[in-house]
Amino acid sequence: MADSTDRIGWLLKRAQGALNAAMGEALAEHGLTLSQYAVLTALLEQPGLSNADLARRAFVTPQTMNQVLRELETRGLVARRPHAVHGRVLQAHLTPDGERSLRGCTAGVDAVEERMLAGLPAADRQRVADALRMFTEALTPSA
Repeated sequence: MADSTDRIGWLLKRAQGALNAAMGEALAEHGLTLSQYAVLTALLEQPGLSNADLARRAFVTPQTMNQVLRELETRGLVARRPHAVHGRVLQAHLTPDGERSLRGCTAGVDAVEERMLAGLPAADRQRVADALRMFTEALTPSA
């Protein structure tokens, strides 16, 4: 039987922990948390997401996301407006300050990812990304 520290799942969890810690340090320099960064990134890619959509994207509960969004609103990085059709649903959008904050974080986050991948030849990076997607799909229940 293989040593438990050689198991793929354990190694993935350990890599995730190390990545989260390094990204957390890089983002702290800009006054953001990982969850806040995830929200800003998601809203840049897809403006108008709801609290529930953002919670799924950031891997947090809707209650936690509500707190994250309130903090980002207080700081002027995000604005929420009622959905045109579903008035009870609030859609979030980046403000100009939110876009600037996100741009400021990009170099630090990119540096962390580059440091993580430094020992991996460029040709293998896509294979790793493809394998991680395959793992996720294999473990995600079909809708």
